[in-house]
Amino acid sequence: MNQTREVTDGAMLSAIYIVLILITIFMPFFIVLGLFILPIPFIIYASKYDWRPSLVMFGAIILLSLFFATAFTLPLTILSGIGGIMIGSALHHRSSAYETWVRGSMGFIVGLLLVFLFAQLLLQVDFAAEMDTVLGESVELSEQLLEKYGFNQTGEEGLALIEESLSQVKNLIPVGIAIAGIIIAFLSQWGAYKVMNRLQSKEMHFPPFRMLNFPVAIVWVYFILLVTSFMDLDPDGLLSITVNNFSFLVGFILSLQGLSFIFFYWDHRKWSKVIPIISVVVTILFPFLLVYFIRIIGIIDIGFGLRSRIVNGDKEK
Repeated sequence: MNQTREVTDGAMLSAIYIVLILITIFMPFFIVLGLFILPIPFIIYASKYDWRPSLVMFGAIILLSLFFATAFTLPLTILSGIGGIMIGSALHHRSSAYETWVRGSMGFIVGLLLVFLFAQLLLQVDFAAEMDTVLGESVELSEQLLEKYGFNQTGEEGLALIEESLSQVKNLIPVGIAIAGIIIAFLSQWGAYKVMNRLQSKEMHFPPFRMLNFPVAIVWVYFILLVTSFMDLDPDGLLSITVNNFSFLVGFILSLQGLSFIFFYWDHRKWSKVIPIISVVVTILFPFLLVYFIRIIGIIDIGFGLRSRIVNGDKEK
């Protein structure tokens, strides 16, 4: 009976996935939303039956998507399947919401790397050349603006700095993939919670953002990377590229910690949540204004146990 139910659920969720992937093909504007919705059938199935039966469903969906859709849907299916199964399996084993998020992020990062390789090797898409073209156009546009407003002479140093900064963007592709995987995992998991709560009468949700707390080890990793970055490294060398990517990623994590602390402090003081929300919006829209300050807050929070000190200090009063 259980095996029959397993097959039935797999067939139904596979059909739902095929409908979603067809919608994504014929409605291109849906593709961004599809990135977060397509993993949900895998999440639901893996959360109920774990990863082994989910792999069978994954294989069946790959064949069906190739038959009903096109080969171009294969990357999306691989990405959705790997990430969705990782999240669903974590839910099956009753992992915490944030632990599930970490596992899902790893799955989506692997999936994005496979998609990257698929496009590079099979579709002959040269991402480096495409990025060079885009960056070259950006530099030309900056130069035209400087000439238009009469800064072509005084702005030569600034233009050189812009060129140097843009040339480093290519080296940050790995961390870009990692951050994209983290974001897709979060939104897919959040969407799956909403669907499963509605269909299965569950009460799954992320703990409040103010409860997010990373281990102390992340601070030590950050300082090691910071010290390494001051060494005389070849800018185009593998070590320099690796350090820059990990520094960017760890800095992103510490910024999340800092924002989480702001929400914690405002909630602890019973103040309005307007300021924390504004801080998030401003950080996203204008990252160079607040990101380093918020990152420092995150480092202090983790390194010195700032939250526990605040709570214990209030208890002693």
